[in-house]
Amino acid sequence: MSTSTAAQGPGPISEAVPQSLCAREPHVPADRLVAEMVPPPRFDSVRFDTYVPDPNQPSQSEAVEVLSAFAAGLGGATAIPGGKRRWFAKKPAAPTAPRGVYLDGGYGVGKTHLLASLWHATPAPRELKAFGTFVELTNLVGALGFQQTVQTLSNHRLLCIDEFELDDPGDTVLVSSLLRRLVEAGVALAATSNTLPGKLGEGRFAAVDFLREIQGLSAHFRPLRIDGEDYRHRGLPEAPAPYSDAEVTKAAYATEGASLDDFPHLLDHLAKVHPSRYGALTDELRAACLTDVRPVPDQSTALRLVVLADRLYDREVPVLASGLPFDRLFSEEMLNGGYRKKYFRAISRLTALARDAKDLVAH
Repeated sequence: MSTSTAAQGPGPISEAVPQSLCAREPHVPADRLVAEMVPPPRFDSVRFDTYVPDPNQPSQSEAVEVLSAFAAGLGGATAIPGGKRRWFAKKPAAPTAPRGVYLDGGYGVGKTHLLASLWHATPAPRELKAFGTFVELTNLVGALGFQQTVQTLSNHRLLCIDEFELDDPGDTVLVSSLLRRLVEAGVALAATSNTLPGKLGEGRFAAVDFLREIQGLSAHFRPLRIDGEDYRHRGLPEAPAPYSDAEVTKAAYATEGASLDDFPHLLDHLAKVHPSRYGALTDELRAACLTDVRPVPDQSTALRLVVLADRLYDREVPVLASGLPFDRLFSEEMLNGGYRKKYFRAISRLTALARDAKDLVAH
């Protein structure tokens, strides 16, 4: 299977035979997982100077200044074997400060844009910078093992973690231990989330039982609040009206590189593919066509769908669907539970991709 992940605009042709995601069982070598820890194609061209701060939100301009300085300060470290650092520049004025920044804010304020800009601005070779979502990081540990992940990432100058969320006690301990080892090796950290680091885990599990671990994570970061209009305060986005099965099927056959799947069958297939391979599952996909979209049946299925939605969004793959609109995927219980931020993000992203898919349907 090709390793291309960049999505391209849909191009209609006559009676193309759509593929099926359910027929794909990608096998991804570990070295590809590491090599692909870069900003997704959607953020290839973003930079600090392409971020437009809201003049009514001074914290946004401050974030650009702080992160620009943070990137410049990472130019004096040179990696040597064993994850050590040899410093040739001046030592920081405040060496006891956290060697990491934590961008907190609501949806739609540009946190991922800023995080990707930091990755691009950091003066280091691509192989010494890593960028991935929290889920991708835990999946990397699952694929490589803990010790190999520590060894691999310890030679990096910067690790950027997007959508930093702690959803269960196991992830809390795992990520806390991993970041502690990386900080000791001299790796700088940057993360985005919608939860301040001292509040991680609230509403998800008995945070008190893991307070020591959570506080240990918090110590690695300088929180940087980015104010702005918060998606959580706007309610769910209005999803486009779904199309008919016939319209979706016709569009799939008329679009080169499109897939066509029955939604319930796709959900079943996701359970057979490790989430670390969902990116490969969408390789060279130019449109995803889904029939019979219906509410997801349980939490495990819902969380797998969230990961797939993230990968489709990263690759800018339009999604055309029949059945229920995407804002009805998750039950009220799910939207009010501990994983609600993940579900809101998935709805927002699938809705955006559904809007992108309108040109696939001939009018």
